[in-house]
Amino acid sequence: MKFKKLNPTDISTNVFKLIGSEWMLITAGDLKSFNTMTASWGGFGVLWHKNICTIFVRPHRYTFSFLEKNPVFTLSFFSEQYKDALTICGTKSGRDSNKVAEAGLTPAPSENNGVYFKEASLVIECKKLYFLDIDPKNFLDPAIEEIYPQKDYHRMYIGEILSSLLNEKK
Repeated sequence: MKFKKLNPTDISTNVFKLIGSEWMLITAGDLKSFNTMTASWGGFGVLWHKNICTIFVRPHRYTFSFLEKNPVFTLSFFSEQYKDALTICGTKSGRDSNKVAEAGLTPAPSENNGVYFKEASLVIECKKLYFLDIDPKNFLDPAIEEIYPQKDYHRMYIGEILSSLLNEKK
């Protein structure tokens, strides 16, 4: 797979479709020790004069501990043929199995010592800038509370986009 650098402002894919229905893998750590998880929540924008992304991770997820320990994370996006692989990465814990191998994905080192997957069609590498724990007392729509029957509220991370890679073979 051959990747080329891409300016984040040149990403032309519909981000609502990219995140919400095609999903992504959030990965933190380095090649020696990392974990990944499937996610369908997040966003892209501009904040503090920087191109940023937001991701949301519950504290009980294994990837959470890797996000807490590492300054960078990656977002890997895939074509439809990898939906089963993303399902495996979203339903199995890295604590209990090598879900990356089971999903048939190949980890690779990113520019800033993160991890992405060679099969991805688009990779975005980010540096953590900020986090905020979701506080239910700030919900303006009471229906949101129904998403959290176990009161396991997400932590939001804001990451500065350091680099983006487009897989030329995809």
